[in-house]
Amino acid sequence: MDIGTRIGVVGAGTMGAGIAQLAATAGHQVALVDLSREALDRASTSMQQTFKRLVEKGRMDEARAESILGRIQFSDSIGAMKNAGLAIEAIVERLDAKSNLLRALEDTISEDAVIATNTSSLSIAALGAVLHHPERFLGLHFFNPAPVMQLVEVIPGVATEGRAIGAARNLMEVWGKSPVLAKDTPGFIVNRVARPYYGEALRIYDEGAADIATIDWAMREIGRFRMGPFELMDFIGHDVNYVVTRTVWEAMYFDPRFKPSLTQLRLLEAGRLGRKSGQGFYDYRPGAVAPQPQEDRLLGERIFERVLAMIVNEAADAVLYGVSTVDGIDAAMTLGVNYPKGPLAWADELGVKRIVAVLDGLMNEYDEDRYRVSPVLRRLSGSGGRFKEMRSHA
Repeated sequence: MDIGTRIGVVGAGTMGAGIAQLAATAGHQVALVDLSREALDRASTSMQQTFKRLVEKGRMDEARAESILGRIQFSDSIGAMKNAGLAIEAIVERLDAKSNLLRALEDTISEDAVIATNTSSLSIAALGAVLHHPERFLGLHFFNPAPVMQLVEVIPGVATEGRAIGAARNLMEVWGKSPVLAKDTPGFIVNRVARPYYGEALRIYDEGAADIATIDWAMREIGRFRMGPFELMDFIGHDVNYVVTRTVWEAMYFDPRFKPSLTQLRLLEAGRLGRKSGQGFYDYRPGAVAPQPQEDRLLGERIFERVLAMIVNEAADAVLYGVSTVDGIDAAMTLGVNYPKGPLAWADELGVKRIVAVLDGLMNEYDEDRYRVSPVLRRLSGSGGRFKEMRSHA
């Protein structure tokens, strides 16, 4: 299956525009489609500003910048996609909206073209079910900003043919990305394995074991994460972060590992969405005083170990259920969300037995299924094995 030189992207928001810019930079002719002329104008203006900055910084000459921009057609008609070898939808995260669009795309593009969705949480199988030819449909989950972030999760549906998967993976490599194959399960890799970074931090805060500034300090200072979980939730926005958590929780049949926090829900209900609204867990309004952490190393270590153990546990279960390989999961978490280390490599470094001891301690204290140990961790702990011995290419 040859994708060819023309790419179509539907949705001129931040993600769709970023994918269009990425494809044009790689040399493709691109049709960026959106029903809103205003959205198209914003995307065009934003791209022009981006390339202007790149030229000013000497990272690109003006002729190349103009050439890339000249390869992008901004259109409010889906007919602009008709000659695309790959059509990517990047619209609102709603099953009904995406399904309607995918049907329209299938009626527009050629029978040999690949259709992809950039969904971060919806079922690829459910989306593909609306198509006459789901064998050419799959998920290509980019991370924001798409031109910069290296990871792309490649998610086949139950009907996706191998040739479509191969063509998509090869194209992502040509674009300079690191494609990682993921199973069509709730949250795929990143949005599944990352849930405990937020969820367990919220649990620690909800039960009064530490304040938000101290938890963030512990994860930055001891864990070396770029942002603490509360800073990151505020940055993402609770309208996005909470909804993804709730979606994964519901899709996983209400597994308590993914249970959302009422504290975060109350912020969302109050309109305190984080940075975008000026208030979230932190106050971003002019003159606001930032809370100071309790810089207690012993407390910080306990916080870090508890959160990390839950992340590792979820990553281990992702291996157990074939969501991806050990290498694939570690690559996804380092390339997609900038974790300082892959969680499974981290488990090897600290010792699987230590991770299991932390989880067993939490289970003994709380007696909740939330803290059950993944069978993969239990087996490795008992045998003295390591994830290093399970590694294979994604």
